[in-house]
Amino acid sequence: MSDRLDFAAPVTLGRTGLRVGRLGLGSSFGVSREGCLRAFDRGVNYFFWGSVRTEGMAQAIAQLTPRDRDDLVVVVQCYARFPSLIRRSVEKGLKTLGIERADVLLLGWYDSEPSERILRAVEEIRTRGLFRHLGVSTHHRPLVAQLCCDPSIGVFHVRYNAAHPGAEQDVFPSLPSVDPPGIVSFTNTCWGQLLDPSRMPPGETCPPAEDCYRFALSQPSVDVATCGPKNDDELNSALLAIHRGPLDPEEMARMRHIGQHIRATRTLADRLNPLS
Repeated sequence: MSDRLDFAAPVTLGRTGLRVGRLGLGSSFGVSREGCLRAFDRGVNYFFWGSVRTEGMAQAIAQLTPRDRDDLVVVVQCYARFPSLIRRSVEKGLKTLGIERADVLLLGWYDSEPSERILRAVEEIRTRGLFRHLGVSTHHRPLVAQLCCDPSIGVFHVRYNAAHPGAEQDVFPSLPSVDPPGIVSFTNTCWGQLLDPSRMPPGETCPPAEDCYRFALSQPSVDVATCGPKNDDELNSALLAIHRGPLDPEEMARMRHIGQHIRATRTLADRLNPLS
């Protein structure tokens, strides 16, 4: 079984060369220290220190760093748009986590190419040894196609789920076959809409959360699918994706059917919300 079919086997995160588990863990929704440690023991090593920085992940990273730092991939996200603020944000994040360097600095929510001023500042921060690889997060899929051959950008975070499968046309076919960037999917549950009984097609029941992550990871171009569990039950469900592996054809058809229905019945509020 190839690495791509065995979700329990780590893969290489594109041109970064980093070895990562297929499920990533976000800090923003309140995952506990114990949950992070349990996830790490199950092969989850992509720790995403995002826009909301709850203490559980910081505590887990502090505990893991003395022995397991080389096996951790720590991602520090930054939304700042001014060079001095980017530097301060990175330094503050590293200090909170008790580490000297992030593995990935993720520039958050760029729907157009980062300015030269931003990129120069980022490279100066990299030169100082504060991070290893640059990543960009975007909701504007064509930006990935525009920048994916830029060797200075090692990772892209892209929205991809059964209700928003547009990356299959706008992103994945554009990725270079040689030295591609790493691809990380976010909003894998479509902000919970794929798990909402009121959003289901007539006669259809909600899929389990792990099937949302399995959907993303069944796409060969996706290296990591991130989850943001609020509690142990949500974490345990996400972890099931690792061991259940790719969706079979019937499961894939069901997820696409549910996603298509959600997309076709979007409310006005959904349409006005850029995150939905």
